[in-house]
Amino acid sequence: MKVIVVGAGVVGTMHAWHAVERGHEVVHIEREAEARGASLRNFGQIWVSGRAGGEELDTALRARELWEGIGARVPGLGFRAIGSLTPVRNELELAVAEAAVARPDAAARGYELLTADEARALNPALRGAFEAALWCERDAAVEPRPAQLALREALLATGRYTFLPNREVRDVVGENSVRDDRGETHTGDAVVLCTGAWLSGLVREVAGEIPVRRVRLQMMQTAPLGEPLTTSVADADSFRYYPAYASPALDALNAGQVQDPTAAAHKMQLLMVQRLDGGLTIGDTHAYEHPFAFDTLEDPYEHLTRVVESFLGRPLPKVRRRWAGVYAQCVDTSRVVHRQRVRDGVWLVTGPGGRGMTCSPAIAETTANELGW
Repeated sequence: MKVIVVGAGVVGTMHAWHAVERGHEVVHIEREAEARGASLRNFGQIWVSGRAGGEELDTALRARELWEGIGARVPGLGFRAIGSLTPVRNELELAVAEAAVARPDAAARGYELLTADEARALNPALRGAFEAALWCERDAAVEPRPAQLALREALLATGRYTFLPNREVRDVVGENSVRDDRGETHTGDAVVLCTGAWLSGLVREVAGEIPVRRVRLQMMQTAPLGEPLTTSVADADSFRYYPAYASPALDALNAGQVQDPTAAAHKMQLLMVQRLDGGLTIGDTHAYEHPFAFDTLEDPYEHLTRVVESFLGRPLPKVRRRWAGVYAQCVDTSRVVHRQRVRDGVWLVTGPGGRGMTCSPAIAETTANELGW
């Protein structure tokens, strides 16, 4: 079988990975020299802790298993089974963490409620003041910037993979075929369009208006911290954002604790993970209304800096990079991904939202299973 994959972000690359793993030939087409979108502009977190119970959690857990296996074969991914800590500072936040630990699927997530001393023993860099912390053992991390390059190198070594950069697919022609902007037609037994947040042009032409929206975020990365940050770190605003924490305790938190105005205005949470070079990737904001701003705002960065410094008990290292990114998210956020047959032999897979880096191996595996690869 020959599979044509359009889009070299993490979702497209994982579709190519599964096709090659199953013995098929892959032609992988990317409109830029390499992926430049949300697949690089993220935390690199394999984030199990906040996923909704049911299909979303099952997908994340399967993806976590796949990431670990692929990471063992592709060291350039930088896979680390580091887990995450969410420190809490008062009774309202603690009650949400306690409700999470009482979930019937808490064991599958690796949830455990730690005292402050236990959390600091696990992550000594957390010298600031907090009362307790929610530990999630199943969370992990990879390096988002080099991940697609490392996977591509492994794919190329199989001899069954061809990468065609700097080609924009303009048309779907007939069955199982696409034409790029150089006029070349690529035909296979199946075509998978993994175009990320590019929802106009070809996608609109072949799929119409799909139930997927674009979401904008802001993030930053620091110079090396100078010591290990041994886990990922979140703050209690993540309780407000992730569906796993929905509970009467969360309702009480929302009613009884006013969110910081900047965090509320920009729909923020703190997520933080240390890169292999020692720097910290920190974010993020969420904007849903179009048109998106073309500039980045300082208030969210200042808020994130205050929160991080309060957990670390020390000044944040110098910020070296700031960026904005855009990802595609199903309007019905309970859906893991939008998968649609748009022509005979042609499928569109998009809209995983902030779950793309976490869930992409399992999303691609499901596509491969459904298409009978």
